[in-house]
Amino acid sequence: MEKVAYESSHVLPVGVSSRMVSVAKPPWVNKVHSGRLERLILQLGSGKGRFSEVTGIPRSIGCIGNNRFILRREPLSVERVKELIREFRDLNGEELWLTNYDNLSYLLSVATYAAEIGISEVYAVVLIEDIDRVEHIEGVRVVVELEYSEENLQRLERLDWVYAALISVPGSDFRHLTGVEANFKGDIYLDVLFPGSARFVDFNVIEARRVFNPSVEKYHDCLAGTLAITADGYALPCPLLRNYVVADMKEMGIEGALKKKRLKAFWNTTKDHIGVCSKCPFKYICHDCRALEYQATGEIDGMEYCPMLL
Repeated sequence: MEKVAYESSHVLPVGVSSRMVSVAKPPWVNKVHSGRLERLILQLGSGKGRFSEVTGIPRSIGCIGNNRFILRREPLSVERVKELIREFRDLNGEELWLTNYDNLSYLLSVATYAAEIGISEVYAVVLIEDIDRVEHIEGVRVVVELEYSEENLQRLERLDWVYAALISVPGSDFRHLTGVEANFKGDIYLDVLFPGSARFVDFNVIEARRVFNPSVEKYHDCLAGTLAITADGYALPCPLLRNYVVADMKEMGIEGALKKKRLKAFWNTTKDHIGVCSKCPFKYICHDCRALEYQATGEIDGMEYCPMLL
């Protein structure tokens, strides 16, 4: 199995290392948004993760995690998936996230194709139990997903060729990770698990949600520039907002979806458009996941996990 070592030499104190790219939010939330398409999150199956659409997906970075969803019709064909990837490239899209796969070979073949045709950033999310079946693919950034445990951190130390680790951790534990060292050279995305109700929150929500984004007064720090396409061909503003269909990708292309006012409305949803948030003095440094709020309240502008109201 070919392995590639990334250039980094320090030992990671997980939780405080400079390699900790994001905590409780996707890695792109600190990027300056321009109002254009930036990333495509493409699901290749219903997924086999333990968090499901039926029982709830309490993850802060569930958008790029391997969850389980209900497919409402036949999945997109391989040919159609490749057409959409080519269109994304032609529209100057840069980040392609491939998630929620049922078939590892399919995931890797699509990732290989995307890299070969010139997508600049191809991310393939792989569960840690499958990682031994993955070899390095030129141009593909493998993100290994694992749940926080001593055993999994030990396994992570041996993966010196992996680009990043998506680590799920209960909210009560995420600050305790500072005492754990992992000899891992890639980036770390810390995926905090939220309880179903704010009544059971046992961690500092303000600390988890703090964000610094220069474009946050104009664009939503997470949704802006993002288009998600489900395995069965529905375009969404976020993979977890399953009821907010923007377009049918069996009937139109990405360019058509980008013209939909509903998608742009999500991209432009700043805190000034969200009820109580609009009057909050901390609104521009507080990241919030609309999908988590929707799951908890049934409303897209829900305020269940607002740190000021807890």
